[in-house]
This record gives sequence, structure tokens and C-alpha cells, in this order.
Amino acid sequence: MWFSTPAIRALIDLALTEDIGTGDAATESTVPAGLVGKATVRAKQTLVVCGGPVFAEVVGRVDPTVVVTQHIAEGETASYGDSVLTFEGPVRSILVAERLGLNFIGRMSGIATFARSCANAVAGTGVRVVDTRKTLPGFRALDKYAVRTGGCHNHRTSLDAGVMIKENHIAAAGSVRGAVLAARARATHLVRVEIEIERLDQLEEALEAGADVVMLDNMDNDLMRQAVAQNAGRAILEASGNMTLRRLPEVAATGIDVISLGALTHTVINADYSLRLDT
Repeated sequence: MWFSTPAIRALIDLALTEDIGTGDAATESTVPAGLVGKATVRAKQTLVVCGGPVFAEVVGRVDPTVVVTQHIAEGETASYGDSVLTFEGPVRSILVAERLGLNFIGRMSGIATFARSCANAVAGTGVRVVDTRKTLPGFRALDKYAVRTGGCHNHRTSLDAGVMIKENHIAAAGSVRGAVLAARARATHLVRVEIEIERLDQLEEALEAGADVVMLDNMDNDLMRQAVAQNAGRAILEASGNMTLRRLPEVAATGIDVISLGALTHTVINADYSLRLDT
């Protein structure tokens, strides 16, 4: 599974080293070395489950003999008290992995739960809500997976995943037209060129230069409707800046194609889970 890639294993190993230090003092003091048991991870709120396989990978890095079972699939909704995961094996190993695993699944489920709300807010409009590169460093693959699990979509995953011309690029190139033409000359036929604009007078310049996607930065709804009419389907239009869950339906109603929302990953409210030993 992709959750066991070298990058994610390295991230988990780094997190385990940070968390365990020279050993789990409480667990080693109170739990007999040979004790075997079962523990259950339960939802403590209504949430979209995301990150179970990562929790399992954390436990596996601590002790591959622990048997992990996921009871509610990724992307499904869990209610308060629902059993999401169970672990069977050495109790010491389960407790060593507990907090770190909960940190991963809590963050990922928090993102997925918010993403589900955003996807529901634009349901039936044909508009895509996408994330940004405002992710926790090192967690981008996990954060973006959580966005997809919740029903939203990903923007570019890295700087080399597409051409995205922003205001500083335009300033360096001298103009919207110059920036788009320079990017178009360098890009292959497989690469889309996107440019961010702040004023409607820049839109025609971007379109005439061959932009595939135009991001409308911090425009109000009326300006976005004017941009949609002016664009007349020539490029994909993306709305960005000051986007909130509350604004999504009204922005979608302007006729825009894509809404990018940094809050999907930069303002994460962890979903609440608990792990308890079964007695």
C-alpha cells in the first residue's frame, strides 16, 4: 500500500523517535513484558474516518506482531462510540504506539470531515473544491489523501507538478502576457499553465497569451460573475482567497469552475478518537 512508502515510513520513524526517546517510562514500569491483550479505537464524535492504515503502519513499525483490524472503511462516517480499529498483541507495543497513531488519524480524519462538509456545500453545482500547498511540512501526501477521502480534490502536489504563475512571477517577468508566454514556451504540451490575477483588466491579457487556467485572487462575487461572462469558457476559472465554508455555495453560484481553499489543510481541527484496552 502507498501508506508504506519510504517517505511515509521515514516520517513515522522520525515521529516515533521524537515521541519515545529512550523508552516509554510509564508503560515499562506498569505493564508486564509478556502481557497480550486487545485495544479498541473509538470515535468520540461524528467524523469521516481517514488514516486507519497509517495508524496500522505506526503500530507495525513498533511491533509487526500486533494484528490490526479496521472496522469502518476510509471515507465512511463514524458516530460517537463506534469502533473504528482494534489491535491485538503485546500491550506494551500497543501503548507505545497509541498517542502517535491517534495524532495521525485525528489530523487526517479532521481534514476529511471538513472536506466532506465543503464537498456537500457545492454538491450538484459541478464546481470542484481543491486544496493548496498550505500543508504541514512532511505531511503533504497524507493531508492531500485526507482531502480526497473527504470528497474534495487536490491542486498541484508540488512546485514541479504544474506551472502556477503568481504575482511575484508576474512582477519579475514584467507583465501577465510576458509571464504566460515564457511559461508556455518552456512547458510541454502535457502541462497546463495557470496564472493568478487580481484585476479584471488582466483577464483578457492572460487569455490572449494562452493561459489554460486563470485564478481570480480575492475577487468579490460580482467581479467573479463578470469574469465568468468575459471568459466565455475559454479557460478554467479558479476562485481563491478569503474562502470559507459559508461562502462556498455563493461562490459556486457565480459560474466559477474551481474553488481553492487553503483552510482544508492549514487550519485543521483534529477529529476526536480514544484508545482503550479491552478488559
